[in-house]
Amino acid sequence: MNTLTVDLPFDVDPDDARLLLTMKLFEEGKVSLGKAAEMAGYTRRTYMELLGRRGIPVFNYSPEELDRELEALANPSASPPPAEERGPT
Repeated sequence: MNTLTVDLPFDVDPDDARLLLTMKLFEEGKVSLGKAAEMAGYTRRTYMELLGRRGIPVFNYSPEELDRELEALANPSASPPPAEERGPT
């Protein structure tokens, strides 16, 4: 892991700066939700709430993926799609 040292203006709280940096890294797909929460010093649940307050989606589904997920929830007895359609696990 790398370490970043930044000189902040006196009126910028280091915890706020850390939170904003981790949110951007998560939003850009550079770090996972769990890693971003850990780096920011929050639980995953609290971090998810903070992301929501900023309008940053926690889940990034395409419309097609969302339709498949909703269909699977509506028909739990249906078999899951083939692995190549589900994507990496």
